[in-house]
Amino acid sequence: MNKIYTEKAPAAVGPYSQAVVTGGLLYTSGQIPIDPATGELVGNTIEEQAEQVMKNLMAILEAAGTTPDKVVKTLCFLTDINDFAAFNAVYAKYFTEKPARSCVGIQALPKGAICEVEVIAEI
Repeated sequence: MNKIYTEKAPAAVGPYSQAVVTGGLLYTSGQIPIDPATGELVGNTIEEQAEQVMKNLMAILEAAGTTPDKVVKTLCFLTDINDFAAFNAVYAKYFTEKPARSCVGIQALPKGAICEVEVIAEI
């Protein structure tokens, strides 16, 4: 098992890795919209926050030597399920191969984020 770390994505805010590679697959930890340079939450709207989440995920995919077209599954969390359509508009720009996905509405996320996404990708 190999741990993945890049300075182009936020450092873990707890006792976990940005991502792990095992068995030919990359498993990312959930990414919230934190700017890796400042450690601060980015944006107030679902569109702004989703863009930063995707940037963080793309940096981790790159660090692991894979790409968005190799993503096989995503798990998305929204604090307001009414943001579903706006979130999808951002998500669709990054995951054009349409991986399997779950998207759930939840009560709260760390640091007051309104979306979080994790991925599983082939290496």
